[in-house]
Amino acid sequence: MTSLLEQLREFTVVVADTGDIQAIETFTPRDATTNPSLITAAAQMPQYQGIVDNTLKQARTELGKDASASDVVTLAFDRLAVSFGLKILEIIPGRVSTEVDARLSYDTEATLEKARYLISEYEANGVSRDRILIKIASTWEGIKAAEVLEKEGIHCNLTLLFGIHQAIACAEAGITLISPFVGRILDWYTQETGKEYAPAEDPGVVSVTKIYNYYKKFGYKTEVMGASFRNIGEISELAGCDLLTISPKLLEQLQSTEAELPRKLDPEVAAKMKMERISVDRATFDKMHQENQMAFDKLDEGIKGFTKALETLEELLKQRLASLESE
Repeated sequence: MTSLLEQLREFTVVVADTGDIQAIETFTPRDATTNPSLITAAAQMPQYQGIVDNTLKQARTELGKDASASDVVTLAFDRLAVSFGLKILEIIPGRVSTEVDARLSYDTEATLEKARYLISEYEANGVSRDRILIKIASTWEGIKAAEVLEKEGIHCNLTLLFGIHQAIACAEAGITLISPFVGRILDWYTQETGKEYAPAEDPGVVSVTKIYNYYKKFGYKTEVMGASFRNIGEISELAGCDLLTISPKLLEQLQSTEAELPRKLDPEVAAKMKMERISVDRATFDKMHQENQMAFDKLDEGIKGFTKALETLEELLKQRLASLESE
């Protein structure tokens, strides 16, 4: 019998959820995703100190010796995710997701500006925009920014997605891909109810299944990439999803586990389901978001968590720059 990972690859695109380049080399995924927490963690690993140092040195050279340390760090900070992305793209055949600063999540214009900048950095390094997914939080403002970017040929990955209202708004906006967070939904329900959930009843699994079936029923082109997994049971229940982005730890478990893996999500089955179509404008989005306490809490928490990771990274870069310039 083959491993769960090999079987999963037969009907789902496997994506590595990490900034750890060595892990990506080990599991050879088609695509890779990063986020502020993953980039911050990778930037602190000794094996990637060279990437951090080179990014800081290039920023200092470009701005000149008279530029303030703060300005150098700001430029390096913007470029570090791209630096990791470029390294990852040397290994994988597909796309890498690079995230817009989470502090811009409620600012459409600032998100557009930052996304265009990130794409320009990749293109300046000879990478086609077709190999990049710009990650943006699934706020209404973020979705509207992504809608504009998609029309410019800049493909987007809408992240921190917890509710069907966010998913429908993304599909109606013509977004390339969404990342509904399975494990974080489970976390919320476990904390609220104190219950333990079997994989098939896991609220995160149920949510992503509903989104997948809705998309396939109504013929939306937006791809569904389940994310934020807590165990391989969740992953097995979503076998057949368009894509799944999985941490190195869980990829290792899938690779070392031999068991039968039946397909659970199927577009042909979904197309025959009976369900109501919902149109989501701003008022509907806000109403549904307010009524979905889990989505409301987890979106807010996710943006704050990524913001904290970014602030940690900025402080790390300040310290490293000071160290480099004192050598």
